[in-house]
This record gives sequence, C-alpha cells and structure tokens, in this order.
Amino acid sequence: MKIKIAKRVREMPPSGIRAFFDLVIGMDDVISLGVGEPDFDTPWHIRETGIYSLEQGFTSYTSNKGLRELRVAISEFLKSRHGLEYDPEEEILVTVGVSEALDLAVRAILERNDKFLVPQPSFVSYAPMVSLAGGDPVCIETLEKEGFRLTPEALRRSLHRSVRGVILNYPSNPTGASYRAKELEALASVIRGTDLIVLSDEIYGELTYDFEHIPLPTLPGMKERTVYLNGFSKAYAMTGWRIGYAAGPREVIAAMTKIHQYTIMCASTTGQVAACEALRRGESDVQEMKREYARRRRLVCERLNVMGLPCAKPDGAFYIFPSIASTGLDSKSFSQRLLEQKKVAVVPGTAFGRVGEGFIRISYASSYENLKEAMDRIEDFLRGLRGKSAAAARS
Repeated sequence: MKIKIAKRVREMPPSGIRAFFDLVIGMDDVISLGVGEPDFDTPWHIRETGIYSLEQGFTSYTSNKGLRELRVAISEFLKSRHGLEYDPEEEILVTVGVSEALDLAVRAILERNDKFLVPQPSFVSYAPMVSLAGGDPVCIETLEKEGFRLTPEALRRSLHRSVRGVILNYPSNPTGASYRAKELEALASVIRGTDLIVLSDEIYGELTYDFEHIPLPTLPGMKERTVYLNGFSKAYAMTGWRIGYAAGPREVIAAMTKIHQYTIMCASTTGQVAACEALRRGESDVQEMKREYARRRRLVCERLNVMGLPCAKPDGAFYIFPSIASTGLDSKSFSQRLLEQKKVAVVPGTAFGRVGEGFIRISYASSYENLKEAMDRIEDFLRGLRGKSAAAARS
C-alpha cells in the first residue's frame, strides 16, 4: 500500500525557524538568539494559582468557549485597558495559544481559493495556515526604508475582488516594527472602503517601548471587521501554558467555536485558571520584564550598528532584524557560518519570506550577559570575514 499525503501538505515547506534550529541540537556552548520565547519563568503567583487549581481537583473540561471567569476577565481587561467592549458570552473565544486562534479564524472565513493578504517579512505560520484553510496567501513585500511597515499605498495596490482579508501583526515578528496612531488610521482608511476582514495579531502589544500600543479595533469602523488576536505567552512569559484568545464579531466567533468544538474541545483548564491570575495581578510583572527587554534592546541595537550590521531600533516585541548585506553573504550562509564558527544561533531572514534575504532575526529574549557574549562573538566573526576579504583583495 502506498500512502498518499495531501498535495497542499507535501508542497508546504517546513518552518524556516525549526529547520535551522535542528542544527543546534547536540551542539555545546551555543548561545541561542533564535527562538522567540521569553527567558523569564512564569511569575510565581501565576504558577502557584495553576498548581493550587490542580490540588483542588479542578481538572475537568471547561466550556468550549473557555472558562467563563477567564472570558469575563479578558472582557474587563480590554475595556479598562483600551476602551474595547466585547461580550464574554458571544464575542470572545479562548484558544490553545494565538496560533490556534489564527488557524480557526482563517478556516472560519475562507472559501476555497479566496486570497488573503500577508505582509512580509512575517511570522512563519501565516501563509501556511491560509494554504491549509484552502485559501491563497498573497505576499505584500514591505520595505526596509519604510521600517518594514505595511503602507496604505501597498495595501491599495494589492486589492481586488477575490481578496477576502489581510493579516496584520504588530509589534511584528520578526522586525519589531509597530504602528503609531496616524499610521494605523491611514491603513484603516483604505480598509473601511472594502469588505476586507482583518486578523490583527497583537500578541506583543504589551511589549511596546516608546509609544502606547493601539489595538486596531479601537479605530472608528474597525471593530466590526476585525478579529483581534492576543494571548499570554509573550507578555506574561506563559509560552508553555498555551492560552490565547480571539475577540471579534459574534458570527465569526461562533464559526470559530464550532471548529474548535470538533478539533480541540477546550484549552487547558489549568492554563486558563493561571491566565485569570495573570490578568488580575500580573501587570507589575509585565512592566518589570519590559524594562529588562528595553535594556537588552539598547545593548544589541547599539552593538550591531557599531559593528556594521545596520538595524532600526524595534518599536516592540523582542526581535531585531539587522541587515547583513555588507558581509556579501546570503542570510542562510551567514547564519550557518556564524553557528559553526562562533556558536551563536540566529534565524535567516528568509525564514520570514523572500523579502527577508539580506537580513537575520535576533531575539533578545536572552540574558544580558548572554547577549554581551553573543555580540562579542558576532563582532569577532565579522572581523574574520572582513580580514579574509581584505586579504583576497590584496592577492
């Protein structure tokens, strides 16, 4: 018997992040600046709440929509923090991380061969999720000179009748770029004149450094056409708890819940209880972690620019996307040689789309001391490259 794998899965490339980091397994003394995961432990009071719920035997299923206490807490948080009002019964769904929320959303709204716009460089899952839902991802290449932000002009050029929607992610993985109020309003002014649905992935919204994060649904006319995606992994250092959520129009949330019922049932009960505690008493933890990320951002940005790998200071998240064009190496070769010669792991920019060629992604979700050592190793690596180039030029 010959087992046949679905064509759309056969043709899907493996994650550019995971494929590269398979090389790291088994290597000693590697400083990893690759995987986008906080290096902080989940704050103790959040862990303790989860542990206590287990000790009390709170281990049964929750509602498919999620623990009601958590949905109410999310609703109250969004109202107090951003002035957004969502009905916890009909307009909020708790999911297994933001990744499941995004997957449910595209499956709920896409018909086969519908086009969905994906600005790139972008998180590695966006285009494959659209493909798995039967849609056709359409890349919009953003430019370094525009800070890798989607512009109204680029969005307008990509619109035609078969486009169903667009994915926005800000602050961005991999670039750390975000949008100020005027920039968001310019995008919204284009979107309001269309039937586009926006999937707004704002998982890094609480980790914005130099200006206040503005959720897309707060803009006039955008709440009714936006599925707002967020969660607890990044800001609260809760990656392994796998709790995310979607808030949006009730008909979309109902459709997403229907798929969720058949595929997942509900997110982890323990994780949901812990997430309630994070929303109730986790703000000081977020601010403490954010101050440390800002300190690391300053170190890495300054060092990279001095050593000749130019980069813009990221607005948020914990990623920097420096250009390596001056080295003459492509992104994959640079990353492989840096790993082999200096044991520093970064991600080739091409993992995030073709427009990422000539760049690498560095995560500064690593200790300050590790980052200092990694910067020293990268500088030494560049010194060796430039020495070889100078020697070749003289010969």
